[in-house]
Amino acid sequence: EVQLVESGGGLVQAGGSLRLSCAASGFTFDDYAIGWFRQAPGKEREGVSCISSNDGSTYYANSVKGRFTISRDNAKNTVYLQMNSLKPEDTAVYYCAAKIGGSYDYWGQGTQVTVSS
Repeated sequence: EVQLVESGGGLVQAGGSLRLSCAASGFTFDDYAIGWFRQAPGKEREGVSCISSNDGSTYYANSVKGRFTISRDNAKNTVYLQMNSLKPEDTAVYYCAAKIGGSYDYWGQGTQVTVSS
């Protein structure tokens, strides 16, 4: 059974930090790029960051560049999203997803991140 399980969300004050984890199972993790997405109430889902399967190249949305860092540990089948200098506008449900081609094949259930001002 394919699973992506996010953890690490919570309530934090503005300027604080959180580290999200995305633990994968049921597929060949090393072959998949992993992305982080978020969706705030009343807003569309947006891509936050992603990391490739092979050379570890990364992408960040402009809104998080310089504050968030994505990394992966293939030995643990886990991807992390270190989030620093959090802002109230970062409040959202954060999802991880896995893809081997052009579209994301597997999605997690999400973890809530709330940043208070």
